[in-house]
Amino acid sequence: MADAARARKLSERIQEIVAETLEMKVKDPRLGFITVTDVRVSSDLHEATVFYTVFGSDEDVAKTAAALESCKGMVRTEVGKRTGIKFTPNISFVRDALPDSVRMIDDLLHEAATADAEVAKQAINAKFAGEPDAYRVTEKQEKN
Repeated sequence: MADAARARKLSERIQEIVAETLEMKVKDPRLGFITVTDVRVSSDLHEATVFYTVFGSDEDVAKTAAALESCKGMVRTEVGKRTGIKFTPNISFVRDALPDSVRMIDDLLHEAATADAEVAKQAINAKFAGEPDAYRVTEKQEKN
């Protein structure tokens, strides 16, 4: 088992290599506007998961996923050459769900802010139900 610092350094290096390889060497027209967001390497350094985002429609995302699947061998070869480690990790590409989660949270925050503004607008003209002083004491109650 490798230590966590080595795995972290290797994942950073793999991220650089994969991004450069996709930009400079992969000539697949299906490959869209892609960003490599993260790489996670298993503790035994045998598996590397590359997380990516794609700018574009669902069709662009599907085409990019197919292009990444077809160039996986070339990317792994390039990682092996440029890292110089004994065993080159198997590469798998996973679409990063973070941008979708951020978009959903932004929508929810906007919805909450709109609801808060509506409540604040209604509160401007609101009046208390019942007496203004709910704890008002009458003269009879004061004598008792």
